[in-house]
Amino acid sequence: LFQFCFWSIENVRNYNSYIHTHIHTESKHMARVLSIQSHVVSGYVGNKSATFPLQVLGFDVDAINSVQFSNHTGYNTVKGTKLSPEDLLNIFTGLEENDLCEYTHVLTGYVGSAGFLRALVSIIKSLKEINPSLVYLCDPVLGDHGKLYVPEDLVPVFRDELLPLADIITPNQFEAEQLLGRKLLTEADAWKALDDFIELGISHTVLTSYEGGNCPENAITLLGHSSQQSSGDNSSDRQNSSKYKITVAKYDFYFTGTGDLLSALILAHTHMDPSTPHNAVARATATLQSVCKRTFESCKKYDKPTARQRELKLIASKFDIENPDVANLGVEGVEGVQQIE
Repeated sequence: LFQFCFWSIENVRNYNSYIHTHIHTESKHMARVLSIQSHVVSGYVGNKSATFPLQVLGFDVDAINSVQFSNHTGYNTVKGTKLSPEDLLNIFTGLEENDLCEYTHVLTGYVGSAGFLRALVSIIKSLKEINPSLVYLCDPVLGDHGKLYVPEDLVPVFRDELLPLADIITPNQFEAEQLLGRKLLTEADAWKALDDFIELGISHTVLTSYEGGNCPENAITLLGHSSQQSSGDNSSDRQNSSKYKITVAKYDFYFTGTGDLLSALILAHTHMDPSTPHNAVARATATLQSVCKRTFESCKKYDKPTARQRELKLIASKFDIENPDVANLGVEGVEGVQQIE
């Protein structure tokens, strides 16, 4: 059975008040995020897309840039450097030797080599030893639309070494298929995939795009499954299970950095509202939708918008980061948030 979650203006006001109160009261115990992903000098992908919204929402962010590029790869040329696995471990050693590793969260995104990925595994294991309560959100960036963006040898490293350390993962449909080794042809297949990720010990999986089943052509569907571990000794014993579906309008537009932004927002909102994961992810998605709408609208005045004109209008969306409007969710005939079971 579906239970529909309706948000009134009063709900939104109450939540906005909650955000400001939360940030104020938690300032003495601020959440600290180590974000390891790509960086561009100009534009908004990777750490440039993730850091600003996290800081706006009251998080202290330390960024390690896996690459330092002039711009993203949608431009005519790209110049810059890549961080080696040895360099990554050297930077982390500096943090360790200065007692700077008391993080509450880790966020990772694009990784270009298996060696770098294995260095990440070592770092996350160390951080979880320092803080067993650390929450690790892994965005397993592998590809989309049937195409890998990374070397094929990264898939088993993600699946066998990194995912078992993750608390939250945010794959798209193609990435989930790669990690599980099978196609998700129906919505039942997608829900079974989320169940399988839970069985791997991952507390919360958000399938950030699902296009099978009866999904409307003018919409993007997100599916989520959160299941908190009980206090018992059996790691498979779970409670507070929540499954949900979120629907947003699809823009006929090519965006960059949206996955990085959504993962950062999911990390933030699930921390601020851990008891209702479907509401937390709905708010994250609402902010993303506002940013996409502002970006899309800004490009209407151009016949053929350039890569620079297409960049996310992130700074202009500060109000939307602070005040997610869930009224942006849903399309005609389909509610924005549906809580399942």
